[in-house]
Amino acid sequence: MCGITGWASFHHDARTQAPVIEAMTAELSPRGPDAGGVWLGERAAIGHRRLAVIDLEGGTQPMTDRPHAPTAVLSYSGEIYNHHELRTELRGRGHRFRTRSDTEVVLRVYEEWGDALADHLDGMFAFAVWDEHAQRLLLVRDRLGVKPLFWAAVDGGLAFASEPKALFHHPELRPRVDADGLREAYSLLFNTGPTVWSGVREVEPGGLLVLDRDGTRERRYWQLEAGAHEDDRDTTVERIGELVGAAARGQLESDVPLCSLLSGGIDSTVLTALLADELRLREGPDARIRSYAVDYSDQAERFTGDVLRTGHDTPYAVEAGAFIGTDHSTVVLDPRALLDPEHRRAVVVARDSPIGVGDMDTSLYLLFGEIRRHSTVALSGEAADEVFGGYPWFHDPRALAAGTFPWLLVTGDEAAMPLNPELDLRIGEFRDDTYRTALAAVPHLDGESPAEHRQREMQHLSLTRWLRQLLHRKDRLSMTRGLEVRVPYCDHRLVQYAFDVPWAMKSFDGREKSLLRAAGAGLAPDSVLQRPKNHYPATHHPDYNRGLQDLARDALSVEQVRALADETRIKPCLDTPPEHLQWGHRLRLERVVDLALWLDHHRPELAL
Repeated sequence: MCGITGWASFHHDARTQAPVIEAMTAELSPRGPDAGGVWLGERAAIGHRRLAVIDLEGGTQPMTDRPHAPTAVLSYSGEIYNHHELRTELRGRGHRFRTRSDTEVVLRVYEEWGDALADHLDGMFAFAVWDEHAQRLLLVRDRLGVKPLFWAAVDGGLAFASEPKALFHHPELRPRVDADGLREAYSLLFNTGPTVWSGVREVEPGGLLVLDRDGTRERRYWQLEAGAHEDDRDTTVERIGELVGAAARGQLESDVPLCSLLSGGIDSTVLTALLADELRLREGPDARIRSYAVDYSDQAERFTGDVLRTGHDTPYAVEAGAFIGTDHSTVVLDPRALLDPEHRRAVVVARDSPIGVGDMDTSLYLLFGEIRRHSTVALSGEAADEVFGGYPWFHDPRALAAGTFPWLLVTGDEAAMPLNPELDLRIGEFRDDTYRTALAAVPHLDGESPAEHRQREMQHLSLTRWLRQLLHRKDRLSMTRGLEVRVPYCDHRLVQYAFDVPWAMKSFDGREKSLLRAAGAGLAPDSVLQRPKNHYPATHHPDYNRGLQDLARDALSVEQVRALADETRIKPCLDTPPEHLQWGHRLRLERVVDLALWLDHHRPELAL
């Protein structure tokens, strides 16, 4: 897991711009604290920061196909889980290897299959290949978009980076935000492609981009398709178990300490149990995987349910850890740590965005910092809700009947920072237009009933949009602590198989995540298997609410914040007694505070 950056231009000699690529690369040092390097050619500059996970000695980057006069240069971030199988196949095709790293496997796969290389890769990845012979740049991103990859046009070509902040060290690129960027940020629609930054785009999940002298071209090499499901229920449960197990086992390889995130929900518990079983098979019956959960001081006494949370996680996580046999730790945070301005600033800097989820982001950042003291790799349960139908909107008739993105009925404008109406951003129209575009992208299956297709729409929207912000959050907050997080439920074979399962079978017991619950029988305590869906925890401490209100008042003293925010709708949140501040209104205050920090650090040009 690493950070990549660079550019290619047919109008300028990159060899004269070493300080630029060095600055771009240095900006990504938190993503790769172990090593860094740059490569300069006439038409391209490539940079890399490394977090060493596999082949600690041999995976140095940027990596070239040959030591002298290279014809291909690679800067790669991620993990290829089938690199052993590919190495064997490529050796049979005549390729020789200098290292045992998965990085070199990617390079040789490019030599063998060119632009079709992504079809052969199983993993999470974002990488750039500069082909010196063909004078072309190739950017590739994994199928679900686990790893980020941004780009922007420059004179004669384009620049790219794992994070937008690195792009802004290029002399032609500046942090600029226009009305379209604010709509992207505050509409909560999680589009693919555009970003909050004017002129900066993401390579789409399952997408690749080619730059050569003929210009820039993008295409998708993978996307969800609608197929008939022919397995009966028992076979489907068995197949789900096989796919989840294979994904978990395939992502256990590491040359550095590894752990699991164990919240006490079904997703993380089943995953941790599979990892623990595999570790014991590999290392002996006494092997124990580390597991981690987060909690807040006084949470057991102060917990109150809200629209996203039904119970206190910690007792379930402790029970799950004991049932599985993990070396379990609970990281307990207090309001002072969550309110610390330096912690909050670090989170906003990592995100490159004013939009986050406040204390839930800060707590994740602090949790990852604690985990990094002992482990370099963690496995997490992201995407299980999207894959198996865990969210409320899959089961709520009101959400199913709504003509908008279903999460807006849960989060809605109550959770969004209200923007100054004088900006006239017309977010409502933007949401309507984007929703129509999103539905048009959902694949159809002949003979599918309207009810079944509606559930397919819900799952497609969740996998292609809602999941994006969860993966961005997990990547940015882990990588800024030098921690690699793997997400086995994002295995594309599992995702596609589950996408084709009819909703009646996905919810055969009348509850959320029926298939995962059935496949996980015996891997988790019954209390966890039968537990309702619970979202990532938030603190309920009134001292936190009181401190947040103070931070928000300070933020509103900043002229640029007042110009963007609708103070008339924020003031009631400031006047509410801290012990009565509701979650949605509190999130408004979180976003006012984050906006002030974002403006102060990034100092964007506002072109509104």
